Amino acid sequence: MASVSHSPVAFTGKPASDLLRSSSNGVRGLPLRALGRTRLGTGRRSLTIVAAKLRKTKKHDYPWSQDPDPNVKGGVLTHLSHFKPLKEKPKPVTLEFEKPLVDLEKKIMDVRKMATETGLDFSDQIIMLENKYHQALKDLYTHLTPIQRVNIARHPNRPTFLDHVFNITEKFVELHGDRAGYDDPAIVTGIGTIDGKRYMFMGHQKGRNTKENIMRNFGMPTPHGYRKALRMMYYADHHGFPIVTFIDTPGAFADLKSEELGQGEAIAHNLRTMFGLKVPIISIVIGEGGSGGALAIGCANKLLMLENAVFYVASPEACAAILWKTAKASPKAAEKLKITASELCKLQIADGIIPEPLGGAHADSNWTSQQIKAAINETMDELTKMNTQELLKHRMLKFRKIGGFQEGIPIDPKRKVSMKKKEEPILGKTLHVDLEGEVEKVKQQILRAKESSSEPPLLRLNETIEKLKKDVDQEFSEAAKALGFEDKFAALRGEFQKVNSQDQLVDPAFKSKLDKLRDEFNQNLPKSPNYESLKNKLDMLKELSKAKNIAEKNSKAAMMKQEVNERFKEVVERQDMKEKFGALKTEIQNSGVSKFEELDSNLKEKILKLRKEIEFEFEDVLKSLGLALEAVKSNSTYLEEHSPSSEVKSKIEELNEEINHGIESVIGSSDLKHKIELLKLEIVKAGKKPNLEAKKRIAALEQQIKLSLTAALDSSDLKEKHEKLKAEISKNVESSGGLDGSLKNNNPDDARLKMNAGVNRTFA
Repeated sequence: MASVSHSPVAFTGKPASDLLRSSSNGVRGLPLRALGRTRLGTGRRSLTIVAAKLRKTKKHDYPWSQDPDPNVKGGVLTHLSHFKPLKEKPKPVTLEFEKPLVDLEKKIMDVRKMATETGLDFSDQIIMLENKYHQALKDLYTHLTPIQRVNIARHPNRPTFLDHVFNITEKFVELHGDRAGYDDPAIVTGIGTIDGKRYMFMGHQKGRNTKENIMRNFGMPTPHGYRKALRMMYYADHHGFPIVTFIDTPGAFADLKSEELGQGEAIAHNLRTMFGLKVPIISIVIGEGGSGGALAIGCANKLLMLENAVFYVASPEACAAILWKTAKASPKAAEKLKITASELCKLQIADGIIPEPLGGAHADSNWTSQQIKAAINETMDELTKMNTQELLKHRMLKFRKIGGFQEGIPIDPKRKVSMKKKEEPILGKTLHVDLEGEVEKVKQQILRAKESSSEPPLLRLNETIEKLKKDVDQEFSEAAKALGFEDKFAALRGEFQKVNSQDQLVDPAFKSKLDKLRDEFNQNLPKSPNYESLKNKLDMLKELSKAKNIAEKNSKAAMMKQEVNERFKEVVERQDMKEKFGALKTEIQNSGVSKFEELDSNLKEKILKLRKEIEFEFEDVLKSLGLALEAVKSNSTYLEEHSPSSEVKSKIEELNEEINHGIESVIGSSDLKHKIELLKLEIVKAGKKPNLEAKKRIAALEQQIKLSLTAALDSSDLKEKHEKLKAEISKNVESSGGLDGSLKNNNPDDARLKMNAGVNRTFA
């Protein structure tokens, strides 16, 4: 073969990328440009070489940026990662159950804005609202339902795998590719250091916005992602790096292409391989862990979960659609599936719970990451003490014991102590939101009862009132403690108990001291942090108590009315009454007269006599039931003829006003007022079951009050005015023929009875 001679000067200044090294044509180290101008010949044949130019392309920032910052956290290798800080802050997302907290936040912002605009000092109001907000936040996030935890785990702003990794590692470099032609962005792998120790990190990566979620396939890996994770597991096992996996996926991607590429085989291969790895493995569920897609990187020695993370074989929505044919039953499904961290710890599927801040991990991602870092260090210290055989056996036994139950065997005391305690509700206190809901339900039930003319639900009403009373007492106790009145009330309570034990009357000085402390407490009450909550609950209690009183009165009136009607019916249907009615009816028919005025005097007297007898019988019935009788004629003509004149009416109204004013002035006197207050205290002191001594003291005080009232009214001229007015009314009725026993166009059935429960006030 002919050789081409060339001058070495032709190669000076040529870049290395511009050289073509080929042994097939016998040409070595010859520039492309030179070949384009050189003619090669072997005897008669000649060969012409055509020059080829490389097309210029746009420079990419990946894998290296044009000017990498050497001082960036984690070193310049972090430039290899696609993950960059977001240019815009993510928009806040409010979950459905968090809306009451948003209203409080809005109030705080409005007050601050008002303070800024007006220049006034609203610091007390702001502190009070902030205290109320923090208390509501604490109450809400310490009593979350399973479906609420699912919603928090899926929160769009929840920190992702790479967020946590960059927060907890000093150095981290991302490793790409499954060495089979694809790099799945839904699973991220890399090597990082924590406190100088190297770990292999791998986990599901969700996006922080819509664009990233599309790029990351919403955290749902394809088979390439699981094969990339498998490659890194072999790499870590070869070099002795402990493995830390982060689980946050709704499940493996289940499209047709993934199934064709062997999704099930890839997951199964990972499961088999993880049980044989000779390095410690920790898995941390930071969001939601769905089915085999989560388990493919979750076969670890220790499975830890964030407080609001969930781990399930099927999502609550899918489970509800299968069992109850509707996704709306997802809250019920979430409760039955036992998917929360606390429930999984009880079932020994999860090995520990990593706390989150109030409001979820997205409320303070740095704090959450530090809790994860502490959990990794603590768990790795425990696992690194085991040798290879112990690690493999530990991992195998962890999964072998899942789902095994044996009845009748007591729990080992050591295991019982290490179990997470059940979250118990705050004793004696109900969430304000829950109370408002219960009160609203009771109101709706009362309204429905009114519309249907049925009895209101007194049982539900009484339960709600009792719950409100307990909450109000708790709020008062907290207010007293916050305002510094707790010791004063305790001292006064001890003094009252001492008086109570000696069976003595309450000392007026003690009463004055009690009133003074009560006035002072009421005056300072608006300054307490829980004043708004207390005020709202008191308003609800007042409203419900009023509804209860009305309901009870209506119920008693209905029962009384029914009993009166039954007793009246017994009187009318008595045998002797039926005989009298029959005889009188026969006499009236024999007389041949149709109008009462045309009857003879003898028959009129018989009718009036029978009517009076029936009225006496009815009056006896009412008196036996403790009711007072007042006969009122329904005939409008009779009322017009026998009603008192306008002058008499005005005198009656004036006398009523004088009587009321006289009673108020008597009660307002210091002596009688003091006796009434003592009576109230004695009744409270006696309780529901007073003893004989307490009954005697109460009766004595009642007698003294009655005598004082009677003496005060007798000393005035009210009694004399009453007698004069009484005589004038009687004279007026007699002059109009109301007492001569005549009845105009009336019969006994036209009279109606007005019943007034209680005791009528009369002047002796």
